[in-house]
Amino acid sequence: MTREIRAVRYDADLKLEAYRFEGIMQKFPNHFHDYYVIGFIEQGQRRLICNNTEYIVNSGDVVIFNPHDPHACEQIDGRTLDYRSINIQPEVMRAFALEVTGTDALPRFAKHVLYRSELAPLLRELHLMILERQSGFPKEESFLLLLEQLLREYSNASEQPPSPEWTSEIQTVCEYIESNYTQSITLDHLSELTGISKYHLLRSFTRAKGITPYSYLGTIRINHAKKLLEQGLPPIEVAYRTGFSDQSHFTNFFKKLIGLTPKQYMRIFVQEAEPKPSKEIRV
Repeated sequence: MTREIRAVRYDADLKLEAYRFEGIMQKFPNHFHDYYVIGFIEQGQRRLICNNTEYIVNSGDVVIFNPHDPHACEQIDGRTLDYRSINIQPEVMRAFALEVTGTDALPRFAKHVLYRSELAPLLRELHLMILERQSGFPKEESFLLLLEQLLREYSNASEQPPSPEWTSEIQTVCEYIESNYTQSITLDHLSELTGISKYHLLRSFTRAKGITPYSYLGTIRINHAKKLLEQGLPPIEVAYRTGFSDQSHFTNFFKKLIGLTPKQYMRIFVQEAEPKPSKEIRV
């Protein structure tokens, strides 16, 4: 018998629920929720009916339900379903939509299925952060970027005109990150520091620097980590000295940017520093 996993976690930082279903065959009758649902199919194929329209959804497809959208689904390929979703309360969505569009109204998503969507990997990454109880900065940044794209491309919300450049404020953020990279830094604190909302700060910073604030922080940390590894410091100590939450997080981030693990990188310099054995010369 296939082992089922049914898990849910509430994220107090983002104020949303994350659902994970794995290995299920359950048929869901017609029903609705009073919140937004943004989910994706990891494995399996289902017949979905939403607002009297039928869809066939497969792995990699994203599904979106507005509050009170009636929907039902059932398995049709004989295999089990693996599915992940985040559930967003209307007041949370409304507050974010106000930041993005300047309109104090609940958005409505016209498309219920996004086939083979590029948003599925982004949604999965955010979902894993929530289930693994990761820290707020990368998680909140991923959430804001995901919702911005959904609102901009798939809702009836209209986007505000481009925001000001805020050159001096962005420079302030860069200088703050460069001076405090060993500390825990949050979007809330950067927003307070500059007087710019989190969404506009994230968007303006990314436009100006080409990377997000969290990626900028990670790059600064990795640059300092490389120097410490070159001196022969063990990776676990380097992770602590450069502000990473643990060695595993440090290793994953380092490999993502550099292509090597911290230990592999350190060995390059340790081996070069070791004296070569002298050859004995017999007369």
